Amino acid sequence: MSSYRSERVGEQIHKEIAQLMMHGVKDPRVASVTVTGVEVSRDLSVAKVYFTVLDEENERRETERGLKSVTPFLRRQLGQVLRMRSVPEIRFVFDKSIGYGQKIDSLLRQVQDDLKDEPSDDSEDR
Repeated sequence: MSSYRSERVGEQIHKEIAQLMMHGVKDPRVASVTVTGVEVSRDLSVAKVYFTVLDEENERRETERGLKSVTPFLRRQLGQVLRMRSVPEIRFVFDKSIGYGQKIDSLLRQVQDDLKDEPSDDSEDR
């Protein structure tokens, strides 16, 4: 099978899981989850669903437990929507890229603020 099909299936799974998280899942532990991406294996047997939460440090462990408990429900719902012989196994993976990007952004802002605070060297040359 081509990788194009796995990309299309991943996009569809992303869309459906995001909808289910907003409207179908009642577990309060997963209320603040944002699905950031989905990677499906070439053989369409495994779907890695990347997620992030607002408060990474405090909510992450509890959210992972909640996601583990709602996975069978999500897989059943996907089975009803997707027209596939078998629904991929869903594995939730915490997406560290959002936090990493925020860290880089804050460091860049700090450098920018430090540069504004320093006196300019142009006045010394004259």
